[in-house]
Amino acid sequence: MKWDEIALVTMGSNNFFWTGSLAEMTKQYALQEQPHRLSCYLLLCTDATGGTVMIDDKSVLIEQPGIICIKPNSVCSMDLQQGQVIFFTEDFFSLRYNSNVLYQFSFLAKQSGNYVPLEETLFQKWQLLSGLMLQEFHSQHKCSDRILRSYLNILLCSLDQSFSGSSHPERTSNRDEKIRRFETLLEEHYSGHKTPSFYATQLHITTNYLNKLCKEFRHISSGELIRKRVTIEAQRLLYHTGLSVGEIADQLGFESASYFATFFKKHTGMSPESFRKQDNR
Repeated sequence: MKWDEIALVTMGSNNFFWTGSLAEMTKQYALQEQPHRLSCYLLLCTDATGGTVMIDDKSVLIEQPGIICIKPNSVCSMDLQQGQVIFFTEDFFSLRYNSNVLYQFSFLAKQSGNYVPLEETLFQKWQLLSGLMLQEFHSQHKCSDRILRSYLNILLCSLDQSFSGSSHPERTSNRDEKIRRFETLLEEHYSGHKTPSFYATQLHITTNYLNKLCKEFRHISSGELIRKRVTIEAQRLLYHTGLSVGEIADQLGFESASYFATFFKKHTGMSPESFRKQDNR
């Protein structure tokens, strides 16, 4: 079994999230020494020093307590004895019904992985929050998934503050600006414009070049990013509102409810009605 399979098999009843100790994960799967490709986000909080984590071709030496953040599609391995692990998918986080999207966090903007060292007070804050998250995860109470999303958002915001305050600003290239501008445009127009050509025109580049940038920086095509954003919004509307499938289809710019239902099932594996029945607890 590989780590990407852990993301699908062991995330508890919500099927999108898992947290526990590094020792617990290793005891169950004995995977950390061999390289594996992730299909989810991984946050590792450790107070150990002297260990190393490989993220793609980059070796990260743990010299003080801190957080290691690893993005999906990264290949990683660990030589580390202790730590607290949080796995989550973008779908899990994005069901928060607000404007938060993962790419807006600076420590996730470009790199496949980051190490954020933490001073003692910030490290204690992280341990407190992750401890509360662990308790909630094991409680399996009704609406625990919503509470976990809120804790996760607080953790990510705190981590973003620490990363921004402890690192030197990266030199931003024209290509960086293009991909970030594309994502900003996508937030504004995903319901009305679902083709890469629209965004390429707005950015004054070719569709092929936009696709190349997306594959380099986000590891998926521009079309996939657009469809993913539309799917996330559809899930939010199904989860948080009482709108009918037809009303949601209209709000998201689909020609008909049946076309929307076909689109949704293709990208989630279930009908809108089944998703709402399963997840709107």
